[in-house]
Amino acid sequence: MDYDKLQEKTFVLTKTPLAGYTLSNLFLLLMQNNFRISFRYIPRFMYSTTVSSVMAPFRALERKKFDKKIVNTTIPLHPFFILGHWRSGTTYLHNMLSLDRNLGYFTTFQAYLPGVFLANEKLFKPLVASSIPETRPMDNVSMHADFPQEDQYAVGAFSPYSYYHGWCFPKNMDFYNRFVLMDDVSDFDIQRWKDVYLYLLKKVTLAVGGKRLVLKNQDNTAKVKLLLEMFPDAKFVLIQRDPYDLYYSMLKFMRMVIPLYCVQNPPLFDAVEDSMTDLYAKMFRKYLKERSLIPKGNLIEVKYEDFIREPMEIIQHIYSELNLDGFAASRAAFDTYLKSQKSLNGESYTVSDEAREKIDKRWGFIREAFNYS
Repeated sequence: MDYDKLQEKTFVLTKTPLAGYTLSNLFLLLMQNNFRISFRYIPRFMYSTTVSSVMAPFRALERKKFDKKIVNTTIPLHPFFILGHWRSGTTYLHNMLSLDRNLGYFTTFQAYLPGVFLANEKLFKPLVASSIPETRPMDNVSMHADFPQEDQYAVGAFSPYSYYHGWCFPKNMDFYNRFVLMDDVSDFDIQRWKDVYLYLLKKVTLAVGGKRLVLKNQDNTAKVKLLLEMFPDAKFVLIQRDPYDLYYSMLKFMRMVIPLYCVQNPPLFDAVEDSMTDLYAKMFRKYLKERSLIPKGNLIEVKYEDFIREPMEIIQHIYSELNLDGFAASRAAFDTYLKSQKSLNGESYTVSDEAREKIDKRWGFIREAFNYS
């Protein structure tokens, strides 16, 4: 179903990430958007507000019970960050690494409802399970409340600093893109983002018993310097995909998801495409500038195309280069997972002359930096 047709699915209420947000954060998002909710999406926003209101006392009780423990939790091993743009293979890599029992991660339940996962799993996990499809619509990757998930959803539930808020409030997309880069924002916003992120990472560290966290958040690709200020010994793996294929895959993703997340009428898709191509270029200009700050031995860059062709070899290479323990003990689990993913070969696209010219103009430096040209 195309972008325009999906916008008519106004009574698809459960796909937007706004449900379960803190009420204070929902109100802040409304203020940032001058309280503009498109008429046809009022049911979707009301559903989100209702769920968030029902959960409010449970969030309050969880904070009362666990906040002291969370604040006093230490993160003994600095996190392992998966970087890369959306549609670059970050999910495949995250799913595989999470099979290492030495590593902890946000589950989908924890990422979607970060305010209640310590004390109310039995009550609220079924809500998450019922709201997600068995497979993602854009690529048929399996979904489950217990599977690994990007922590960006958790950050978005507690604060305005999420890229996906630009999909929920697409009239303000460029405003929320600033929080991916954290450029042209106040010192208050930067510190608030750090505080929220650290709190969430401490909370999930408590939940997983102190294991090193393996974290997927595409936003973090443009936040290397900030992450190093928080975790100077963090490990990083960047997975990069040929920008030609990424361009088509990302457009497909946005066409299918924005109409299901939004509570405002989306703009024409040309504007969405322009916003995406601009942000991708800015993200990687910043990453290429900041990657030299990462201590030697703490960063490895891999290609998506190599990973889907030889996944076990690439995983072993990642462990070796980053001096991580656990590959040998996890190899059987990795192998079992890979056998279940035999159909995952990655889509390849026919690049039109018009798209090639556009990509070369905006993203040519990325293709050159990662030897795709």
